[in-house]
Amino acid sequence: MSSTLIKCFNLAKAAGNVTVRRFLAGPMQSWQACSALALQTPLAQMQMHTSPVRRDLMEFFDDKKNWSETEVKVGRAWRTEELRIKSNKDLHQLWFVLLKERNMLMTMEHECNDKMETFPSPERIDKVKISMENLETVVRERNKAYHLLETGETGERPQKPVQNALGLKINYKTCEHALPPFMNLKWIKSRNIGFGGRAVNRFLLKYREKLYNAKRKAKNRSRNEVMMILRRNPNFDLGVLRRQFPDVDVEKLRNEDKVRGHYVPKVGV
Repeated sequence: MSSTLIKCFNLAKAAGNVTVRRFLAGPMQSWQACSALALQTPLAQMQMHTSPVRRDLMEFFDDKKNWSETEVKVGRAWRTEELRIKSNKDLHQLWFVLLKERNMLMTMEHECNDKMETFPSPERIDKVKISMENLETVVRERNKAYHLLETGETGERPQKPVQNALGLKINYKTCEHALPPFMNLKWIKSRNIGFGGRAVNRFLLKYREKLYNAKRKAKNRSRNEVMMILRRNPNFDLGVLRRQFPDVDVEKLRNEDKVRGHYVPKVGV
């Protein structure tokens, strides 16, 4: 090895030692401070929890003071308009709070059924489920708005109306399959279910008749309600009735004899 190459190696070694000494002697960097703090902080203090930490399975049960109660006073469910004004971080935290609450309530319900005792305020489970459904609705709305802004599509699974085995129209959500359509025999059999025959036609006739009767009865109830309002209050605001009962012809109903009632009209002298 030549003398020039040896001098270059010695010079690089000396420069490296000087750089390392300056780095160690300099002020502590931010990443070094975080590392030192992480080594000094116990692992239990670094974990994030939505409620006080309890190192036992009692976290799946309700507070002991509520065990002997017959009714537990709680608030109402979260509404959609209240969740829309919250940030994504708040919705994320609220989802885990509701999930933890639902697990606790379901555990308490199972335990009360096992002990043959009354579960206090079972409507709490319904309130939690309604809150979670409203939260999912808000998150879905935000996802749709984001995808429509970025890609011009909703980002959800496409769906189309199809007819099932009974001839009723349902919304079929498409999904991905490992095999193409012409090779997926299970999918072909599920889609080739036809409907027809005397039994199915009779069912469709009865089903349409049931829907028609329900619609007719609802219209008659609205008509009778408008009739009673006009009979008791002849000078009632017709605009309010039109907005509240859009399927009733208020003008035509006002001229009928049943609406006039048994009152004496005022005649100017």
